Amino acid sequence: MKITVVGVGSMGGAIVKGLVNSGIDEVSGLNPTNPRVTKLADQLGFKLFNTASEVIEYQPDVVILTTPANITVAVAKELTGLQPDTTIISAAAGVRQAELKNVLPANPVATMIPNTPVAVNAGTIGLALPAEAAADTRTTITHVLNQLGDVIMVGEDQLDIVGVVGGCGPAFVDVFMDAMSDAAVKHGLDRQTAYQLIASMVKGTGTLAYDTEKSPAALRDEVTSPAGTTIKGVEALEKHGFRFGVIDAVNKANGEK
Repeated sequence: MKITVVGVGSMGGAIVKGLVNSGIDEVSGLNPTNPRVTKLADQLGFKLFNTASEVIEYQPDVVILTTPANITVAVAKELTGLQPDTTIISAAAGVRQAELKNVLPANPVATMIPNTPVAVNAGTIGLALPAEAAADTRTTITHVLNQLGDVIMVGEDQLDIVGVVGGCGPAFVDVFMDAMSDAAVKHGLDRQTAYQLIASMVKGTGTLAYDTEKSPAALRDEVTSPAGTTIKGVEALEKHGFRFGVIDAVNKANGEK
């Protein structure tokens, strides 16, 4: 399968890395000439195009748009020479399927919001498929995105909040991990061991929640024994408004004043 990522910035680069890691042979990128992107292409061994006409000549099976939202429709319009069976997946926040179909009416279109852990094939990807998407289109899209992490199907009107929780969330977790590492160092762990311990703990906690489908509250209750150390720590989090802080962070990232 030939996959072209259009716009090899932070997110586009992460997607390219994940696709290359997954073993997909024919990965390519489209980006204006940029030494950083050229170096990345040399390191990972993917084809790099600098013009839309090169992509049209290449005729990929799937095109993933990771360009800034304000230019995504214009960039898509430059790809009107693609074959009708080329599937378009847009990762541009706020750009709707209808806008893309307006300039690429012959091509199947889907919209998604991924996060940067796609670079290590551990991403969280909110995917919106149009109701009219054919079965083979759905299969192609989910096959490609499953290489990058967990695919969570949502309605297109839910992609904005998916972008906040899934896209901004890693930074919120990073702040939490950094604070925990400071506490661990205070109590005697060296910094690198603290980072390793905390990253493993977060990974395991997330995997347990995802695989068991238990609620976070239920999983918390399994750890907080009566009068134990964990419940005392939970009490301290409540005292300092931890949960309100998390809710407020999501509210603000979602544009609430």
